[in-house]
This record gives sequence, structure tokens and C-alpha cells, in this order.
Amino acid sequence: MSVFDYICHRKPERSFFFRGRQFPVCARCTGFYISGIASIVLVKFYPPPYTLTTLILGIILLIPCAIDGFSQLFEMRESNNTLRLITGLLGGVGLILIYEMMIRFFVLNFL
Repeated sequence: MSVFDYICHRKPERSFFFRGRQFPVCARCTGFYISGIASIVLVKFYPPPYTLTTLILGIILLIPCAIDGFSQLFEMRESNNTLRLITGLLGGVGLILIYEMMIRFFVLNFL
């Protein structure tokens, strides 16, 4: 059992392969990690305005991922790895925006 088994389902049909080897996480998680790490770096150099609009934008960016994931979970349709990657990329940015807002709120109000 790999450490990656705890953070992603790693199903082969939902993962990318490079030179015959499966990525350690699925396509959607790959998108989340790539855009999440890039967003953390960008937020440090170009901090977004911490407003309600930024929070709403973060939520809106998570919606495509939720729709894609839940429509597949309930067998309404089958997604593909490209769509999973794209929704993961959007979701990663949205998640970091929300996390940054939460961290800033708690640091400013409780520390």
C-alpha cells in the first residue's frame, strides 16, 4: 500500500500514464495539486483582494469539479481524463482562494 492510496483512489482508468507508469494520483487530483501549488506561489507574490467577491469566485471555481464528480458518481455520465484535469485545475485555484480567505480571517480575528 502506498501513501498515495490515502489521498486519492488512483483508479488506472482515471489516471494519466507516462512511459507506461501510472501517475501517483488521478487526473482530477493532478489538476488540484498543480493549480493548488501554483496558486499558493502566485498568492504570495500577487495577493488577491480579500473580499466577498474573492470568496464567491473561489466557490464558483469549485462548482465545475463538483458537477463533474457528482454526475459521474451517480452514473449520469462518464467523464474523461481531460475534463477531470480541467475541473481539477479550476477547483485547485478555487480551493486555495477559499483557504487563503479562511486563514486570513482567523489570523486577523483570533491571533
